[in-house]
Amino acid sequence: MQWYETIFRLIDMRSFSNLWFWIVLAVMWSTASHWIIGVPFDMVTRARKQGGQAMADLEAATGINTRRVLYVLRVSGSWLTGLSFFLLTSLLALGFFYGIEFAQALFLLLMPMTVVSALTLRAALRYERAPPEGHDLCRMLTFHRMKVQALGMISIFITAMWGMWQNMRLDAF
Repeated sequence: MQWYETIFRLIDMRSFSNLWFWIVLAVMWSTASHWIIGVPFDMVTRARKQGGQAMADLEAATGINTRRVLYVLRVSGSWLTGLSFFLLTSLLALGFFYGIEFAQALFLLLMPMTVVSALTLRAALRYERAPPEGHDLCRMLTFHRMKVQALGMISIFITAMWGMWQNMRLDAF
């Protein structure tokens, strides 16, 4: 028996029945809902409760991260958009038209994250147009986080349903 056959027998390489896939999904959405426009959400709660220096730190961090995100958008946004659409279209075709489970899993991980990226860009552009301060900034970041969390719940639900369907379908044979 070859060494790679031993590894493949030891570790189930099907994506939706693999524990590592579900751990990655949970960590990905936990991270996405914690870092709002590059600002950790604990800064928002601390600024809302304490005010003063904590609020000034939040305003500074949000301004820095917004400028960073918008710089990347303006310098290489069209290239990143084209590459993202190419990758997602390739994964969609490989996964759902050719039935490659790994491509399905990657598509179900990456597609919602592109929506999160679009929401982040939209929030950054809104911040740039009229930078909110104080509790208005906290409200804006909290609302953005709620949108990301709602998208995460929908995405996890769809991924779980598709994964269960795939596992039941493949285990039936």
